[in-house]
Amino acid sequence: MLLAPFFLLGAFLPSFPVIFVVGIGFFSLCFLMTSLGGQFSAKRLGDSPFTIRTEVLGGVESRGVLRKISDMLEVILKRMDSLSKLDNTSTTDAKRLDELSSAINRFQPASLVERIQAIAQNVSNMAIRVEQILQNSMVQDGSSSQCEVPRDPRFPECPGKVDWMRARWTSDPCYAFYGVDGSDCSFLIYLSEVEWFCPPLAWRNHSSPPTQHTQPAKSPKRQAAFRTDLSVLLDQVGTGKESLSFMKRRIRRLAQQWATAANRLDAKLEQQWRDQKKVLVHVGFLTEESGDVFSPKVLKGGPLGEMVQWADILTALHVLGHNLKISMSVKELQGFLGVPPGRGSCPLTGPLPFDLIYTDYHGLQQMKQHMGLSLKKHKCHIRVIDTFGTEPAYNHEEYATLHGYRTNWGYWNLNARQYMTMFPHTPDNSFMGFVSEELNETEKRSIQQNKVNNMAVVYGKEASMWKQGKESFLQILHRYMEVHGTVYYETQRPPEVPAFVKNHGLLPQHELQQLLRKAKLFIGFGFPYEGPAPLEAIANGCIFLQPKFNPPHSSLNHEFFRGKPTSREVFSQHPYAEQYIGRPHVMTVDYNNSVEFDSAIKEIMRTKVEPYLPYEYTCEGMLERVHAYIQHQVSVGSAGGSRMMGPLFVPLPNTTALGWASNVTAPPAWPPLSSLRLLVSQEGQSCVEACQSAGFICEPAHFRFINNKEALLVDSEINHILPAFSVVRQECGLQREPLLFSCAGHSPKYRRLCPCRDFRHGQVALCRDCL
Repeated sequence: MLLAPFFLLGAFLPSFPVIFVVGIGFFSLCFLMTSLGGQFSAKRLGDSPFTIRTEVLGGVESRGVLRKISDMLEVILKRMDSLSKLDNTSTTDAKRLDELSSAINRFQPASLVERIQAIAQNVSNMAIRVEQILQNSMVQDGSSSQCEVPRDPRFPECPGKVDWMRARWTSDPCYAFYGVDGSDCSFLIYLSEVEWFCPPLAWRNHSSPPTQHTQPAKSPKRQAAFRTDLSVLLDQVGTGKESLSFMKRRIRRLAQQWATAANRLDAKLEQQWRDQKKVLVHVGFLTEESGDVFSPKVLKGGPLGEMVQWADILTALHVLGHNLKISMSVKELQGFLGVPPGRGSCPLTGPLPFDLIYTDYHGLQQMKQHMGLSLKKHKCHIRVIDTFGTEPAYNHEEYATLHGYRTNWGYWNLNARQYMTMFPHTPDNSFMGFVSEELNETEKRSIQQNKVNNMAVVYGKEASMWKQGKESFLQILHRYMEVHGTVYYETQRPPEVPAFVKNHGLLPQHELQQLLRKAKLFIGFGFPYEGPAPLEAIANGCIFLQPKFNPPHSSLNHEFFRGKPTSREVFSQHPYAEQYIGRPHVMTVDYNNSVEFDSAIKEIMRTKVEPYLPYEYTCEGMLERVHAYIQHQVSVGSAGGSRMMGPLFVPLPNTTALGWASNVTAPPAWPPLSSLRLLVSQEGQSCVEACQSAGFICEPAHFRFINNKEALLVDSEINHILPAFSVVRQECGLQREPLLFSCAGHSPKYRRLCPCRDFRHGQVALCRDCL
């Protein structure tokens, strides 16, 4: 279209010299811009035809091209200026010029002179920008030799990283955000100052430290003060989802209990100094990016255990007085962390602004996607809320891949204590927990007076839980008790439950509490596993009846556990209730044995129990536990070994365990080494089982003190069973990879060397001297 005016030249031959100036000048400009475009630009979609990407310009040749364009534009403008000053043009010529101008305007609506002037200005601006880039990429003496890729043995990856940047630097906009423009100089600046793959450039101004090595200015430590007002927290949680509304209702309902617990713990700590931490909580499973499958199910009987736990974690952190930020979307996460724009290939724009980050597996994946290399650098600050736990064999990526432990979860190479569970079933991990509503003495007396001895409530909010062979034992139960259910249903479609069941539908929490306070029995169907409801029922004076699993359920034989990063075997629906509470509050029987089941119902009806809640599931118990983790679990990311000589352990009286020798200086540790009890397991027995059989808890933090080559004079290898004694080889073996220290590991070929510890009554997560 731009060449169309030249086909009109034949009609205006008398004016040919004049027209030629315009035509040839304009044609030359278009030809130059078009033919040189390939030299200037790997055009993005949507770029203007006259847009030149200055990041690929460089050197004398490019500047010469720009000067030629600029000179030609100047000539064109001068000729057009002289054209406009002609005053001796004949009337006929003037008329023809007017007609030509009109024809040109039909093809080019804007003024030709204005367009050329704008293009000239654009080229001039680009020439200045190119000059700046070239100057910035040279040393002061004008030489660019300093941008040669260094061959430094201290930075062996540097040449390969430069080659990668040459080919892929446009793959993520974050590189341009950090000043990368396609030149080797910009690559080296980025790889030495933003990342750490290349040595610092001698000619650069290093008055400000490189991004990756920048340390935040050490601000004076602030003391954390207990908070009893939860209004700020409620505002932070936000609105717009039913899951958030559920969490806020729970926070409000337990507000007074949290306040009472804070005052008790404050008095117990006796004004002990507590560092105020900067804490980010990113609830990944509730983000839109992860699908947020939970929010739509809140009002339809869906699982609430995760939301119960997260609500309590948020409240505990707030009440303990820490500086809390809450993220419920990837955009909020990026903003809080200081993530550069792009696709996550670059590190953060500054130091990590948080001391601790609590998230889940969904959030961890989102952080990996958007934090880039910074995730590896800051892993020790992360705590992963993990309902069922992650064992070390699944957590170590290379080991899991080579030995068949790789699943969709796990493989993050964290210290196993960074995973925080709902129940204390996996000592390799840290027990976070949640809280259940605590009753005062008046409420407890009222419950005991108003219990209906023949009333049972079934643990099952979804109609699907009532199928698959439940009819036989429900019939036995119905013989003795009135059966109540809380099954979700829509008005037009009542759930398919036995006719003798009185179904209340899905109840709000306070109404469910009232129902449990009347009932004598809370009965489980075998699913869901390890939820909060049984503890709530026991706290309201119910006896919890649950099925025994034979064989035990695990990832090897049950679909629910398949893919979860644990080999743990579950012998009942709620192992914690069976092991840590037990009779008379909890009874575990074989539902397939009608005689045993019938006998259990009769025993329950004649047994009187008081409401009971383990201390570790009270508000005070959770505050105490989280406080201890935050103040003392500071080196959780480190799993190094210990190098000490001599007899470290001595026999303890009245036990087969060994303890730390009093004449050996105990290195700093948490839990303290005074709590350590050393045991040897039986063949095929895990350290979890060995410690429990002696009345202790396996403590993975103590593995580094018993995995001692100088003391035991043995070799080491990589195996999640070690340290252990090989029954086959008749020799000891130590662990070479600290991330594989495992309480859970077991093998019939080994007797494990187990670091056990004592624990506080009602608080298995803490030793007696741990607070």
